[in-house]
Amino acid sequence: MILLLAGTADGKEIALRLSRAGHQFIACTATAYGSRLLTEVIDAEVLAGRLDSQAMADLLRQRGISLVIDATHPYAEEVTANARQACAATGVPYIRFQRPALPLPDHRLIHPVEGYQAAAAKAAELAEKNIFLATGLKTLPLFAAAAQAAGKKVIARITPDPEGVRRCLELGIGPGNIVAMQGPFSAQLNQQLFIHYRADLLVTKESGAAGGTDAKLEAALALDLPVILITRPPAPAGACEDIEELLANIPWNERTSKT
Repeated sequence: MILLLAGTADGKEIALRLSRAGHQFIACTATAYGSRLLTEVIDAEVLAGRLDSQAMADLLRQRGISLVIDATHPYAEEVTANARQACAATGVPYIRFQRPALPLPDHRLIHPVEGYQAAAAKAAELAEKNIFLATGLKTLPLFAAAAQAAGKKVIARITPDPEGVRRCLELGIGPGNIVAMQGPFSAQLNQQLFIHYRADLLVTKESGAAGGTDAKLEAALALDLPVILITRPPAPAGACEDIEELLANIPWNERTSKT
């Protein structure tokens, strides 16, 4: 039995490929929203909820997991660390899939920073008024606090999940500044959103083409908007960047059809 840690476009594609090949697997996502997206396209068990290393190790033992495929987001450092610890504790083989990084242009408007704290401070410093935030919900409190302290406004682009909208409202982000949409988006749509919300700058992560980073950069630079780009954390040693290679590396004892 394979455990697939999903929740991204890559995880969805890998789940589809495993399902079509008849592999036995359980998919796990951090949120109920991610779980709903997966259950719409695959016929497999999907678990929702964040697991620490001990809870994940317990799951591996209880469900007889013999392989873990980690296809979480490149910035999901905590999940990846927990998965690696759980696999080390249980002796379960671990494969990390990480989407390829984009070659980034050397451009005067692109400001690479390391970490969310630095990004929040830089955005509050550079924005005249409106910060268009496309970094997800988890770090939203950090950006909202920095912006509000500087007298700036955050426009938060999040997934269309009621919990996310509720969290935005709790943080003082008004309904008119919440963009609840499922991406990724074209450069043209990104550009229209930046114009509509009168963005002074964009804050985003280097999430690769699958995460729409190329389209966001194209749109922002076309409008002469500065971009605060949060650089990727280092990939774990041996990470795989190709889905075909990943599937080819599944051990033979896992290449069994459903019974």
